[in-house]
Amino acid sequence: MPIADVSSVVSVAYESFGDPADSPVLLVMGFGAQMIAWHEDFCRALADRGRYVIRFDNRDCGLSTRFDDHPVDMGRFIDAVSSGDLASAVAMVPYRLQDMADDGFGLLTALGVERAHVVGASMGGMIAQTMAISEPERVLTLTSMMSSTGESEYGGSSPEARAVLFAPKPQDRDGYIAAAERELVWASKRYGDASVLRELAAASYDRAYYPAGVGRQLGAMILSGSRADALRELQVPTLVMHGLDDTLIDPSGGRRTAELVPGAELLLIPDMGHDRPRELWPVIIDALEAHTS
Repeated sequence: MPIADVSSVVSVAYESFGDPADSPVLLVMGFGAQMIAWHEDFCRALADRGRYVIRFDNRDCGLSTRFDDHPVDMGRFIDAVSSGDLASAVAMVPYRLQDMADDGFGLLTALGVERAHVVGASMGGMIAQTMAISEPERVLTLTSMMSSTGESEYGGSSPEARAVLFAPKPQDRDGYIAAAERELVWASKRYGDASVLRELAAASYDRAYYPAGVGRQLGAMILSGSRADALRELQVPTLVMHGLDDTLIDPSGGRRTAELVPGAELLLIPDMGHDRPRELWPVIIDALEAHTS
């Protein structure tokens, strides 16, 4: 697995598909998920459309740099935020979404890519938005998938989805894999498949089980705040995708993103939740091909 030094303190694991001479597409994954959540078959299918596809592990996930010197107790962090003790919350978290966006740019630079199409899912969508806001000259197009704007009024989770998101996961392999079925709560109602969730959980556990990073990633999301004002000024061609079955980030998050970004295209996908079921890959890949042409 290639590792790239993207800054003086962060190295990221990455993988590429297709011809480097083709138009580059950087895939940015979401909260607590390794790059393998962008399925290899999905990446190859997109590469077959004439794209140079790059997927990578965010910091504090997978095989990328881990910030073990900054342990975060998620319960204490959430309590601090909920009680308005932002000073304590800020002190717990060593980085923000901007730092994660800089990791993405650092990887592109390490690969000799000056400009790329940036596609982010969930927290990855927040990182992708931040990349487009901070260095628009390096972002050919933005695709924000199943994400939101950082405004608390939009994109909220259902109580059931929130409970699953914050529920402790078993530390043993069998328990961890079995617990993945809980994520059906935010999956496609039509295509959600417990066996697919278990398969990804098994592969993720075996590749790089690392639950300690999720608290810091959560903190980065919460403490980075709203991007609404910056999105209103964004001049990067933008596609917003959101599944109508999504209960983890309500479709209002996607609608709001498209509403704010001038000229953004909104694609609401029936039968998609907070997932990318294989049955809907043709819809997603067709949209990405058109948007990145």
